[in-house]
Amino acid sequence: MTIRFLLILGGIVSVSLFLTECKSSSGSVSLYPTIEHPADNPSSEAKIELGRKLFFDTRLSKGDAIACVSCHRPDFAFTDRIPLSQGVEGRHTERNSPSVLNAGYLPTVMFDAHIETLEKQAIVPIQEHVEMDMDMKTLLNKLRAIPEYSEAAREIFDRDFDAWVLTRSISAFQRSLISLNSRFDQYYYQNEKSALTDSEKRGWKLFSKELYCTECHAPPMFTNYEPINNGLYSDYGKDKGRFRIHNDSTDIGKFKVPSLRNIDLTHPYMHDGSVRTLEDVIAHYSKGGNPHKNKDERIVPFSISDDEQTDLIHFFEALTDTSYMKDFR
Repeated sequence: MTIRFLLILGGIVSVSLFLTECKSSSGSVSLYPTIEHPADNPSSEAKIELGRKLFFDTRLSKGDAIACVSCHRPDFAFTDRIPLSQGVEGRHTERNSPSVLNAGYLPTVMFDAHIETLEKQAIVPIQEHVEMDMDMKTLLNKLRAIPEYSEAAREIFDRDFDAWVLTRSISAFQRSLISLNSRFDQYYYQNEKSALTDSEKRGWKLFSKELYCTECHAPPMFTNYEPINNGLYSDYGKDKGRFRIHNDSTDIGKFKVPSLRNIDLTHPYMHDGSVRTLEDVIAHYSKGGNPHKNKDERIVPFSISDDEQTDLIHFFEALTDTSYMKDFR
């Protein structure tokens, strides 16, 4: 068998298994996975609200310049729509800001897929030089002196405001950000067959059963969470992806597969924001990416017509769900 045939066969098996396992007796597909809250950080409305305030507070950054929300805007599905995010004093990150919607489902955080929890991740951008650039001791003294935060720490955690309070609150807020009511969800999970147009249905069929994109972008979250090399570059230059975690040459160019949910809102694309439109994304994959020794074997060339590309993009647009915005208007 050729590699391409094996990949196609694998795509058929994975999609059919998903459909078989998740179909309910009513004909709809079963509910999404449950968000697992760490034993040391159970959720509460008060904790989420404190995390929300901290997420929007510029005082978490050097010079009170930016907040978490500066790079993760609700109206852009919690991204910022620029290739590389801007931190304090005009500094820029190496990577594009990913959405934090549905972050509670992530098994690992960051493009390198190496941080195990949202609690551990929350502290990274605060201390990172090109992002918020805050000394943690200075920040905690600053926040502890704010009566609203000091009182909340005592009421919710029964302790002074410290790094534990900071990270547990922000991560609790992030886990509350859910976007799972797109028209595709209504069609596929709620059995509302009129929720999608004929073009969107054709796009879903093309995506799942003909191009087998579900090999990497599997529902319900439309990601397999794996770090892979998608052939974006033949030479990855300074940012070699997961390689920087373990210095393993087989990890060069590997970045975690992002979710396609709300993809119509989260442009530009790829880990460095180098791809501007969905049409450009399709062009990259249709040519089979660029040659690289670590390129994933599932990245192979394909051909589609202009009408099929339109259907595919319409399907992507059907993955948009902004119902979460009711809390941010």
